Amino acid sequence: MSGGSHARPSGSAGAEEPPRPRRTPAGRRRWRVGTPLVVLACGALFVVSAVNSDGTELRPGRYTDLASLVEDQADAYAELEDEVAALDREVTALSKGVADTRVNRFQKRIEELKDPAGLVERRGPGVTITLSDAPEDVINSATGDLNPLLVHQQDIQAVVNALWKGGATAVTVQGQRVVSTTGIKCEGNAVQLQGVPYPQPYVISAVGDQADLLDAVDGDDYLAGYREDADDPDIAVGWDLELENVVVAPAYAGLQDFSYATPLATD
Repeated sequence: MSGGSHARPSGSAGAEEPPRPRRTPAGRRRWRVGTPLVVLACGALFVVSAVNSDGTELRPGRYTDLASLVEDQADAYAELEDEVAALDREVTALSKGVADTRVNRFQKRIEELKDPAGLVERRGPGVTITLSDAPEDVINSATGDLNPLLVHQQDIQAVVNALWKGGATAVTVQGQRVVSTTGIKCEGNAVQLQGVPYPQPYVISAVGDQADLLDAVDGDDYLAGYREDADDPDIAVGWDLELENVVVAPAYAGLQDFSYATPLATD
């Protein structure tokens, strides 16, 4: 018989198995001492957790909900926008109180540039285009690449660029004014606009001549391919275009600080 086998040795079918060793009194003493120590340690951990949480959850459930997180970030950004707008008004009021010819000349130039820079509200007739992911049942039943079923930053950028080509005087995405420094980029399953994440659907509006805007959208090759995907029931990505009697494009209220690189001095 090999040393690793668990078979009963030949000829020992009727042999009695040796009795199992009983727990020694020393073992019982260890259990009696160890159990209270474990209970005390668990109690100490509960106390530490309660102190650290300060009456709140250590892992709040709201942070596991992406929609709630996006909403919280958007609210925080809106508060900062209000603060920036208040400071801008204060600076403007103080500047107007300065009786200096040079300052007044610069203030006049700033007022002239505010409109083309997107710092003045625009309103008028225009169009609204809404992009959205494919319905959940289409996404859940898909077996191949899911990218065609989702809205990406290049889709939003294509719509915005087409509207600019159509002579739009103002464009908004999710109600936020698009200016020369606006950045649109994907961040997980949301799109960031000026640093704020927004979930789909994505609403893009433009103020301008409706006929020119429609011609620009219809003549864009990229958007033609997108609309083909929208008509394909196996993709069914969302596309909706509406003519608006009045589109309101609020003034840009975000940060206006610029970051730029400067070349290093050469010897």
